[in-house]
Amino acid sequence: MQFYPLFPVLHPILKPTFPSCLWGGDCNSKAIALSFDDGPHPQYTPKLLQVLDRYQITANFFWLGACVNRSPSIAKEICDRGHWVGLHGYDHRNFPLLSPKDLRDSLEKTQAAVYHACNLQPEQVRDVRPPNGLFTPTTLNLLHKWNYRTVMWSVVPEDWVRPGVTTVVQRVLKEVTNGSIIVLHDGACGGEDVAEITKILIPQLLQQGYQFVTVDELWLQARRR
Repeated sequence: MQFYPLFPVLHPILKPTFPSCLWGGDCNSKAIALSFDDGPHPQYTPKLLQVLDRYQITANFFWLGACVNRSPSIAKEICDRGHWVGLHGYDHRNFPLLSPKDLRDSLEKTQAAVYHACNLQPEQVRDVRPPNGLFTPTTLNLLHKWNYRTVMWSVVPEDWVRPGVTTVVQRVLKEVTNGSIIVLHDGACGGEDVAEITKILIPQLLQQGYQFVTVDELWLQARRR
């Protein structure tokens, strides 16, 4: 089942309801964040990195700890290129289904994987995107208590169901606006197309005057507002 039509409707409802999450940046700024979930992947991520290198774009990667442990050299390549790194849980289990102990263990195991691959300290990797975008107020309270920052999205083209490269690009271009956080996937679901999608998308967004920034910069914008 495809849920793409729901995402543009849900975003303006959820954003004011859960203001502690980062849903986007400054609506007066052409700064946007391009983010990728579910990696790193040994086949798909290197091709994506080539595209980002070509256009000198800084992106944001929300990693699964299990994938980092399977592909530590690719994780290190991403860090070495200056991309921003966040957490997506250890193995993509929905956070509301985990006990507080299991949730904390999932995040800390992922931080440990990132540390061993990239030498980034846990306090440097504290942005969290819940798998499938699912959370509860209890989830958010726990993340805040443990000093994590919850990062969501504003443009979700549902690339993981592979509706086609052209469709994904068209969906992003239709929805993107100042401060957007775009979410694509470089993992097992959706990663097959991610390099081609990004190769088409980036020059069109640059032509429209958008600047690609890290989610950390969007947090700074949020604090200044």
